[in-house]
This record gives sequence, C-alpha cells and structure tokens, in this order.
Amino acid sequence: MSRTAVVAAPPGDAWEVLADFGALARWVPEVDHACLLRGGPPGVGTTRRVQVGRTTLLETVRAWSPPVHLGYDITGLPPALRAVRNDWHLRPVDAGTEVTITTTVDAGPRPPQRLVARLVARRMAATSDQMLAGLAAALTTGDRTRA
Repeated sequence: MSRTAVVAAPPGDAWEVLADFGALARWVPEVDHACLLRGGPPGVGTTRRVQVGRTTLLETVRAWSPPVHLGYDITGLPPALRAVRNDWHLRPVDAGTEVTITTTVDAGPRPPQRLVARLVARRMAATSDQMLAGLAAALTTGDRTRA
C-alpha cells in the first residue's frame, strides 16, 4: 500500500528530516518516543526503537540512498506477520518534493493470511498519512521539534 504527498521543500531538506533516524518523535505526533539503539553514522543496519502507546517497534534500515530512498524493516508487530517494511521515495517536482511511502506486509500465502496482511496494510496506510503530514509540517515551519 502506498501513500504520496508533495512537500514544499527540496529533496535534500526532506531527506535531512528522514535521515535523522532517531528523531521520529519530533515530527510524528503519534510517536511517544524514538531513539537509536546504536551510535555511529546512519545507514544500512541502523536500528531505532519506536514507542507508540504500549507498542514497541524496532525499525532497521535496509536501504539508504540519499536523498532518494530510505527503506527499513519493522519488527514488534503481531507474530502472525512474517515481514513488514516501509520504503520512502523522494522525487523532485516543481512544487518541492514528491514523497511516497510504500508499506509491504507479508502474513503468508493462504487466503486468511492475505486478508490479515491487507487489513494491517490499511491500518499502516493511515499511519503513513500521519507521517507524511508530520513531515510536511516540519518542513513548512522549519521546526522539527514537537511542542
């Protein structure tokens, strides 16, 4: 499932926000806390811990191509899900940057598993909409810290 928005900033500025991988809680209001689990330069292998209510997720970078693509695997969701991943793609457009988040959910090949995957993907699409809105707000105001 994919969601797309155009943000009024160049790709480098949008990438700067996304590349500050441990700072997710600063621009996504639904995230209570986020932090890196290891120091060092961000890139493939970087892992962040994300707290949303009582749910704790681990997100590990698997694709890092500044300033056009960030991809990460998500663990900590129900065990019925085999794999969940997000891919962010940034593309320059006249109005700024077209940002697309694609969420892939694999719950297995059987029809009930595919149904679960579709339901989870729909829920995560709503989260993607919130992340896109948070990114746009952070770039528009220039304030990447939540009040």
